[in-house]
Amino acid sequence: MIETHLTTELADLAAAGLTRRRRVLESPCGPIAAVDGREMLNFASNDYLGLAGNPEIARALAEGARQWGAGSGASHLVSGHLAPHEALERGIAAFTGFPRALTFSTGYLANLAVTPTLAGRGDAVFADKLNHASLIDAMQLAKANGADVQRYPHNDVAALERQLAASGARNKLIVTDAVFSMDGDLAPLPALFALAERYDAWLVVDDAHGFGVLGAHGQGSLAHFNLPAAPRIMLMGTLGKAAGVGGAFVAGSATAIEYLLQKGRSYIFTTAAPPAIACALSKSLDLIEHGDALRANLFARIAQLRDGLGGLPWRLLPSPTAIQPMVVGDNEAALALATALWERGLWVPAIRPPTVPKGTARLRISVSAAHTEADIARLIGALKELS
Repeated sequence: MIETHLTTELADLAAAGLTRRRRVLESPCGPIAAVDGREMLNFASNDYLGLAGNPEIARALAEGARQWGAGSGASHLVSGHLAPHEALERGIAAFTGFPRALTFSTGYLANLAVTPTLAGRGDAVFADKLNHASLIDAMQLAKANGADVQRYPHNDVAALERQLAASGARNKLIVTDAVFSMDGDLAPLPALFALAERYDAWLVVDDAHGFGVLGAHGQGSLAHFNLPAAPRIMLMGTLGKAAGVGGAFVAGSATAIEYLLQKGRSYIFTTAAPPAIACALSKSLDLIEHGDALRANLFARIAQLRDGLGGLPWRLLPSPTAIQPMVVGDNEAALALATALWERGLWVPAIRPPTVPKGTARLRISVSAAHTEADIARLIGALKELS
């Protein structure tokens, strides 16, 4: 039977406690989710500023659809680059401080465009071991193109420097998440930028979880560290997390972005996102820029959570961001804890291998500016009761 090996592998996943399950939401994204006929307090979303359900953004989307229709009709380089796309790209470039930006339908596509386009035969890629799956896949594509690919221990600047110093590659890329999606910690971007300068390397930064949240006015992780929009930096940011809509961008120098436009396969050969999405994102960008009050509430709720979870038997990782991972260890134990919270009306996902290393299954608590003090207190109380 052609499906026999598939059935066997699925059974193996189930036996190891690694089966993933989708849940169908019956309400818009927000701190309260209607799921399976129940109201759940939602700590599973990356909607860090609570903008996914924002009515101003929804109106911009609807008005954009009325004016520009449902779809773009083609790739950006054929006939699918409409005025709202151009306006959004200009707005992102101005907001991030880079000369130019390109937009993509997803962060995965954006990451698949950058590293394989900049690195091929004779080049070298140096990637953090805890990078997101999309960066890993981009690294593998660069390897297929002939690039030498090396991974350095998580945030180990000394190990990275040894790799850079030993490399004779003509073109070098340092590739890292800015905020690591399963640990919530920050990359040492100033040190990485210094190495990029010293070894004449590109610094490719995935700021999916920092954009909109960190730095002045939510400009992201580079702004958080007061780093310049330097020509050697390629900045990727997603627009479906703090921005509340969908899609992604890559910002960089005018030359680098033009090169990506001309050579990036996942940009060239993809139909452009609907122009109404770009209209919604332009409104979102404005709300992010003027969203200091949202960010202040977010960080107050993060501090409340961390203060309240001290002394529990599970290890809360030292994260300063909206991603608050609590390591349980065993897959089944993590699932059992998530199930017990679910039964109490709290949706906190259990994250298991291969997303995280074996033996580090965890709850990934995602905090939002839309959460209230009472919401956080309810989660703390439930975890204390279950400890």
